[in-house]
Amino acid sequence: MLKFCTLFNSAYLSRGLAMYNSLLLHNEDFHLYILAFDSDCFFALSKLKLAHATIISLDEFENEDLLRVKAGRTAAEYCWTCASSSIKYCMETYSLDHCSYIDADMLFFSDPKVLYKEMEDAGKSVMITRHRYTPQFDQSETSGIYCVQYMTFKNNEAGMAVLNWWVDACMDWCYARFEDGKFGDQKYLDDWTSRFNCVHELEHLGGGVAPWNVQQYAFSRKDGQVTGRELATGQSFDLVFYHYHAFKYAWNNTFRLTDEQYTLTRSQVKQLYKPYVYALATSEDQIAERASDIASYKRSEEGVFISERLGRLLVFYLMGFYKKFYAKRFFSCGIFN
Repeated sequence: MLKFCTLFNSAYLSRGLAMYNSLLLHNEDFHLYILAFDSDCFFALSKLKLAHATIISLDEFENEDLLRVKAGRTAAEYCWTCASSSIKYCMETYSLDHCSYIDADMLFFSDPKVLYKEMEDAGKSVMITRHRYTPQFDQSETSGIYCVQYMTFKNNEAGMAVLNWWVDACMDWCYARFEDGKFGDQKYLDDWTSRFNCVHELEHLGGGVAPWNVQQYAFSRKDGQVTGRELATGQSFDLVFYHYHAFKYAWNNTFRLTDEQYTLTRSQVKQLYKPYVYALATSEDQIAERASDIASYKRSEEGVFISERLGRLLVFYLMGFYKKFYAKRFFSCGIFN
């Protein structure tokens, strides 16, 4: 059985549930430990009675060390601080033989057991995923070589030594700024493959596709499976998960797909983002059915600038999108269908 943990609050509720549903679609032999970072999130998830999940409240999870640093960190910084501790908490509390931390804003397109098998075959106790930046978007110097999006630790001496080192480092310093070679919880990973002899860097191209590297691949769908092809080498792979970094519910029933700096092709929007919008709609309905008084996402006013000029507004309503902002109706009534 694969064991995962994640953490999110009610602003990410629909996204976290969509991620859980995608796991369930591709692997029924898993368990996900969810740290609910506010009471609304805990209430809604508890009402859903997810068969393959354990819902953990902040009161259960937080220890003296975390509470000591909490006041001095922003909400985002505190979540980063807690990522490493969440893995340790789950392995120790539930006696897990391994645990993979996964970000809530991901969707699985195939069974992630291939990722765990790769680490097993390599004979390692820890697995980390590289950003694999497209050159024009390379932020390795400031944001890190590796991404805290999908990380696996075995509950053995070697794996726990790495995890405890990371937990202590994050307690000491974990902020949303680049300082003395550190950034959040992420830059700490840069030297792990040399610092520790038990760390495996994931090689499977289907694990870790994200807006900062998607330009390197072309995607197609056949019989429900999304297949990628690396443009530089022609190598084909099954997409395991996509990381929807900077995806937001935005102005006027609109989604901002990602940061403006990242380029997306029309095909990538169709193959990767259309399924996500549908998955979110499903999870929103699930939450509304069981916990109708809880908002399943937080909408921002990003994109309101589109309404400030008639030309932008006409393009948006005629095409269904403007730059990275896509109307929800575009995915059901647009050129994709």
